[in-house]
Amino acid sequence: MAEMVNVREILHRYHLRPRKRLGQNFLVDEVHLARIVAVAELTTADVVLEIGPGLGTLTTRLAEVAGRVIAVELDPRMVAILAETLAGRTNVRIVLGDILTLDPTQLVIEGSKVEAPLSPAHPIFYKVVANLPYYITSAVIRHLLEARVPPSLMVLTVQREVAQRMIARPPAMNLLAISVQLYASVEIVDRIPAGAFYPVPKVDSAVVRLRRYPRPAVEVADMKGFFEVVKAGFGQRRKQLHNALASGLGCSPTSIAAALQMAGVDPHRRAETLTLEEWARLAKAIDSLTARC
Repeated sequence: MAEMVNVREILHRYHLRPRKRLGQNFLVDEVHLARIVAVAELTTADVVLEIGPGLGTLTTRLAEVAGRVIAVELDPRMVAILAETLAGRTNVRIVLGDILTLDPTQLVIEGSKVEAPLSPAHPIFYKVVANLPYYITSAVIRHLLEARVPPSLMVLTVQREVAQRMIARPPAMNLLAISVQLYASVEIVDRIPAGAFYPVPKVDSAVVRLRRYPRPAVEVADMKGFFEVVKAGFGQRRKQLHNALASGLGCSPTSIAAALQMAGVDPHRRAETLTLEEWARLAKAIDSLTARC
């Protein structure tokens, strides 16, 4: 069994206080920690990329069941503590850095010592487990899903409201839901009350599990252009699509009207009512009729 990490005792010993600006709320509840490890479905064959290990409350448990753990921590104070706490864990590599500026694929290559990893004969498979700071949740998820080699599975602790947004369906879609559901299936696998963390945050959390699809859920020829259209549609939420797209893309209302007709989308609808399939048709139509204006 993994050795328990006493967060309060460690912080006191090192005369440290959690940094609010870094979203440092450490999960201390044993039941929820065990649940996260269980839903990650880990074996000794797995390489795990952990983001924001903090004091290692989850890291020690991941190291018990995974073959290799690569823990990326932004706060150098925490890295120093992790080096001591995890000194006996030969299957754990601690990396000081900002995950948003690092290449997840390269981290896995270096951390697991894979040879010729991007060749068909040596594919990369890894999982991500993270208690994400609320302020960078969306950016980190997009960064991971669009990595050179995305993770096959992600288990993420996020703000409960964010988890609900990720699993949304029309007529309550949003940009985050589209960004996630285009690449992976997503489900809420645990709900964590604020009291399970130290210090206690102001909101409850949830654990989501994302399973990456072999290919995007809908066919998209130009991913950058697709998201430009989607962002324009959601850029002015109270506007109907024909107005939001014309304004957001800088296109003429006539061109947008023609693209909406080609895609079979009512111009009076709002962005949150469209499905992934409709967004894909619309982006393709706009590209063919307007050349992105």
